[in-house]
Amino acid sequence: MSNSNRADAVNLIAVRGGTPPMPGTAVSMDDFGEDVFTPGVMQQYLPKDVTDALLKTIHFGRPLDPALAGDVASAMKRWALERGATHFTHWFQPLNGGTAEKHDAFLELSDDGKALMEFSGKNLIGGETDASSFPSGGLRCTFEARGYTAWDPTSPAFIKRHSNGATLCIPTAFCSFTGEALDKKTPLLRSIQSLNRSTTRLMRCFGLPEARVMVTLGAEQEYFLIDKLFYLQRPDLMQTGRTLFGAPPPKHQQMEDHYFGSIKPRVLAFMTEVERELWKLGIPAKTRHNEAAPAQFEIAPRFEELNLAVDHNMLIMEVLRVVADRHDLVCLMHEKPFFGVNGSGKHCNWSIDYGDLSLLKPGSDPHRNAIFLTALCAVIRAVDLHSDMLRAVTAGAGNDHRLGANEAPPAIISIFLGDQLTEVIEQIETGSVTGSKCRPGALKIGADMLPPLPRDATDRNRTSPFAFTGNKFEFRAPGSGQSCSAVNMVLNTIVAESFDFISGELEKVDKEDFNNGLQKILQQIIRNHKRVIFNGDNYSKEWVIEAEKRGLPNLRSTIEAIEPLRSPANQELMVRYGVLSKSELDSRYEILLEEYLRKLRIEAGIALEIARSMINPVAVDEFNRLCAALNQAVQAGATHGISALKNAAGRLGLSLDELNAAGDELKVAITGEPTEILAALERLRRAVDTLEYQVDDARWPLPKYREMLFIY
Repeated sequence: MSNSNRADAVNLIAVRGGTPPMPGTAVSMDDFGEDVFTPGVMQQYLPKDVTDALLKTIHFGRPLDPALAGDVASAMKRWALERGATHFTHWFQPLNGGTAEKHDAFLELSDDGKALMEFSGKNLIGGETDASSFPSGGLRCTFEARGYTAWDPTSPAFIKRHSNGATLCIPTAFCSFTGEALDKKTPLLRSIQSLNRSTTRLMRCFGLPEARVMVTLGAEQEYFLIDKLFYLQRPDLMQTGRTLFGAPPPKHQQMEDHYFGSIKPRVLAFMTEVERELWKLGIPAKTRHNEAAPAQFEIAPRFEELNLAVDHNMLIMEVLRVVADRHDLVCLMHEKPFFGVNGSGKHCNWSIDYGDLSLLKPGSDPHRNAIFLTALCAVIRAVDLHSDMLRAVTAGAGNDHRLGANEAPPAIISIFLGDQLTEVIEQIETGSVTGSKCRPGALKIGADMLPPLPRDATDRNRTSPFAFTGNKFEFRAPGSGQSCSAVNMVLNTIVAESFDFISGELEKVDKEDFNNGLQKILQQIIRNHKRVIFNGDNYSKEWVIEAEKRGLPNLRSTIEAIEPLRSPANQELMVRYGVLSKSELDSRYEILLEEYLRKLRIEAGIALEIARSMINPVAVDEFNRLCAALNQAVQAGATHGISALKNAAGRLGLSLDELNAAGDELKVAITGEPTEILAALERLRRAVDTLEYQVDDARWPLPKYREMLFIY
């Protein structure tokens, strides 16, 4: 018995990888936004008053007059038809973590049976779809199928192209017949609105005139690429997105030679096409590079308005998958597709602007520095009080394997500020400056300037889950395959609450004594919440012990991590800020729990199938070969090799026994508790991985790590 499929795949990929990529069209600046209904397009296709009204909605959140929807719809239709679109869809983000679309043709029939291309304001503003087949956590039943999509004018319509045509995509919210949010966009928009109000209130305390509030996001997307031929021979990858078996090769990432290394021609051709597709969609993809693990890569866009950035990240993931398929590759976005090497995250770089003022950027004058320090302390307070909620929205079966592993932050949420800012925070708390980088004396908010802080005044701490990086916070806990919506929804809400807390205290302060009053408020915040600041090695065992002493939660598994969604205090906060109702929060808990259990049981089922139908037969055949060779040697009266054959057969026999015992354990555990399933999966993995080292390489049925990670 030999495994010709795996050997043939290696040979084919070796030839394919050595062939120069087909020449394609180079990325051009002229491509950018080509398939997006941009403000420039609006000005071409819409009357000026309609364009002005629509732009006020986009930039300032002003309500859009429904009477204008007809003009907008007509303009969108003309623009889309000129670009080859035949259908339109309301593009939305249900609670399954992906995107959804139902295509409707522009086609209508006249009274005499002639075809017409129609698209009305009613078609644009809203649509109806089946809500029963999407996750709802009990908000909808099968017999309560009605759901509605509602146009989000703050995210521009765009065109998705395919080999035989194009579709006009209209970003929308998705809600039930009874008004509950059934998607990830609606709560995000609510949280942005809440943070806008709270920011405006806080800036009013500082005497600033009303200005536009803009929450921004830059989402770094990590992913793996493997050849499609390998993927199709790995039922675990196809069914779960990760390898359930695979013995680590002698060399994987420990030589640190892949990170930022030269990009292979085949991968670079893929990346170039990805960028071209993204630029057409108006997505400012800017950075591409090799990541730390072999076959791992990253793409990062420029910062954008938060809601748009989230939509764009969903499109980035889709484009990565689609373009990979064209290149006979598969893009893996599971948080931990390969055991023992780096997993993939989605680093969310969050910041907030008020007019031309970045609230998280130190300024050159005392007033701006006072605002910066206030915003900084507000974030510290928010994360300390609500780290459990930030952890809850990063929970998932895949991220459980990544968080706390050798390359990802732990499940303990802490903040990295760097030495210089930490020193400033300590000085605010004490009110004095001694032996520091600041000038000696008393540090008074709004009077003394901060020490000069360049944009990146601190070293990077790649182990921190929530790090200050110059003029933003980088949240590194979210997993590669997760939507950015939930983490930013929570971050917006908890910061809004902290802004309101500070505003409430400042509104009690005598205006003549504003700076002293502010200093006392910030001092109290620092004293109460400095425990969440940690600048050391988050990967160390010592930090886990120290965090426990500080009282910081360490919610290691999804079951633990999602429990805060049911906390009365957390629910009261989300309800008070109008982001999620109690029933909507309860539904998210149910969805996350059900998704987690389903994924575990799918993993258990496919692991059992692979072990019994693919691994066991080749292991038995190997055992029979060894036994036959041993019998022949004994019968031939051989004086050497008998002991080696006997030992090899004995080791393989023990491994076969362990394989079957582990399989039996998993078969029982599959309907049990998550901890039982995970323990049985781990035992079966050890048994299979041990056999991978014992069975003749030519007979092993699964592509190995050394092949998948290095041949592409």
